[in-house]
Amino acid sequence: MAAIKTIFLSILIAMLMLSAVAVIYSKYQSRLLFIEVQNKEKQLDEYLVEWGRLQLELTTLTEETRVEVEARNRLMLTLPVQNEIVYIKP
Repeated sequence: MAAIKTIFLSILIAMLMLSAVAVIYSKYQSRLLFIEVQNKEKQLDEYLVEWGRLQLELTTLTEETRVEVEARNRLMLTLPVQNEIVYIKP
């Protein structure tokens, strides 16, 4: 009877140790995933900042006055006289 109790106690201790190792491993994996989530959120914030900067740059580059200034200065274009303008209906 004492041998059965000893074997049973040994099995319970082994299961307890196995459970403790599983808890430690689970906590470790949880921390790794949390770090990865934090890195992805930081990367997302950086992308959002870059997106905002690019949107601002696009707005600046496509302003009507900027396009007109670039056309006059770099391409030497001028507006045609009123009677040379032809309107096309869609």
